[in-house]
Amino acid sequence: MTVMEALKNRRAIRNYTTQPVEKEKIEQILQAATYAPNDRMREPWHFYVMQGDAMKRYEAMAHAYLEERFPTKPNLVESSLKVVQTTPVAIVVTADIVENDEDATADNIFAVCSAIMSMWLAAQELGLGFVWRTRGVGLVHDKRMHTFIGANDKQKVVGTIFLGYPEEQVLTDKKRTAFEEKTTWL
Repeated sequence: MTVMEALKNRRAIRNYTTQPVEKEKIEQILQAATYAPNDRMREPWHFYVMQGDAMKRYEAMAHAYLEERFPTKPNLVESSLKVVQTTPVAIVVTADIVENDEDATADNIFAVCSAIMSMWLAAQELGLGFVWRTRGVGLVHDKRMHTFIGANDKQKVVGTIFLGYPEEQVLTDKKRTAFEEKTTWL
């Protein structure tokens, strides 16, 4: 598969089988992340891998968060929790905060986003489903996630990755705006 084919075929996978993900595959995905470009080789990422009991604790935290956020939408809470309940592995990714340097901190976040995309493509190559969550069940904007993973004050949560063997799915073409409509040549 070429890079262009991998990018075109990439999908957010939210439904997984119960098959456990082999540690070697998780490690390959984490290794792929470390090849991402990053300013001044700061390597500003940290990965918190959750499986088993940690996933159960995460589910309880996510459930409480979603019920607080959507008290009148129990169906939304239930559907949002499904990915947590069925995913064998979640990886929370943080970026380092550079004290007194907002630009360097932003560069670190950009680098972590590149690392996450590298993880996504590696997972796809390994036959794994992958979805990068931020809002909602991803809890990226909620202090509880930061506390739950034990991140320090110099780390910002950038994404929660759900990873597993995908249930069968039919690939359909993604509707995308042509690059010409989003490009200005100067």
